[in-house]
Amino acid sequence: MALPNRLRRLLLGSDPRLARMLGYWAATCLLYFIGAALLILQVRAGAADHDSAVLLIGIGATGVAVFAVLVRASIVMGIAPSTLAAWQALFAIACNIGAYVVTGPLRGVYLIFLLVVLVFCTFSLRPRHTMLLCAYTLGILGATMVWLVATYPATYPAYVEGVHFASAACALISVTLLTGEMSKLRLRLKQQKEDLLAAMATIRKLATVDELTSLANRRHMNEVLVAQERRIDPAGQPTCLALIDLDFFKSVNDRYGHAAGDAVLRAFSAAARSELRAQDVLARWGGEEFLLLLPATTMTQAILVVERMAERVAAAPVAEISGGMRITFSAGLAQRHDREPFADTINRADKALYNAKSTGRNRISLG
Repeated sequence: MALPNRLRRLLLGSDPRLARMLGYWAATCLLYFIGAALLILQVRAGAADHDSAVLLIGIGATGVAVFAVLVRASIVMGIAPSTLAAWQALFAIACNIGAYVVTGPLRGVYLIFLLVVLVFCTFSLRPRHTMLLCAYTLGILGATMVWLVATYPATYPAYVEGVHFASAACALISVTLLTGEMSKLRLRLKQQKEDLLAAMATIRKLATVDELTSLANRRHMNEVLVAQERRIDPAGQPTCLALIDLDFFKSVNDRYGHAAGDAVLRAFSAAARSELRAQDVLARWGGEEFLLLLPATTMTQAILVVERMAERVAAAPVAEISGGMRITFSAGLAQRHDREPFADTINRADKALYNAKSTGRNRISLG
């Protein structure tokens, strides 16, 4: 199984956009094959020139191979899908008009392939670009038919070519208008999808992040704790919890106002986060109270983390409060017992916090 997967990755790449573009290229290969087969049948029936048909089939096969390389390397080369689609469309139109020239009475069948080319462009080109491509196709087709009538009037009667051109023009313009509407609808759906994804990301953030402090909120912290309880740690590493409460926060609100209180909360959040390790999680537990989860941490290590946090928080400036007032906090620290529910650990940390506040604040108490 490994070899087929590696071969598939080598041919199609790992980018979904590249795989989709190569899928479109494979579909065009099938159309080129069908067109070449029809041309060969007409050569055998004596309705098409052998040398011209062989030359045209060779040009088509070379073009298909070149576009295979361009599609595969488009991301590396920085070729936009719309640009690549336009190149392929121009080449396909030229091949179909060439087949129309070298084919006999059944040449009208290649006009149908022109419609298919425009339909394929719906997936990559904008409506105005498709309209320009339609105008280009009709211009080249009309000029080719005029040249054929003037050069080979017996083989290409003016009346027949006029009917062919009128039919092709009606069909091409109709398909272009329809595919243009489809393209607009596709773009609207794509934009709606992007808007929906952005809205979902915002909702997800609001559901897990405290808006004021940008820390995890209580709901998200509870989810983290539940996941931590379910996780089996074979190394038996300890986990600690710290319940933190800002000192004299009510007096800040009463003296300076709630805007200053919010500034204190934001300053605490920014300073505290700067001392966290990668595995630590700090959440706003409620009001001026915060819960700190310290996985794979002994009590000694936890004390050091909280002490560093206290020093950084005390040094954090808050312009909204004056008089050299510093932000301090009291903390209750508890180590989780083996397979103990986190609710019990939080309860012990809460009791330790109460002890820290009742014995003078701005200190860490162990539970």
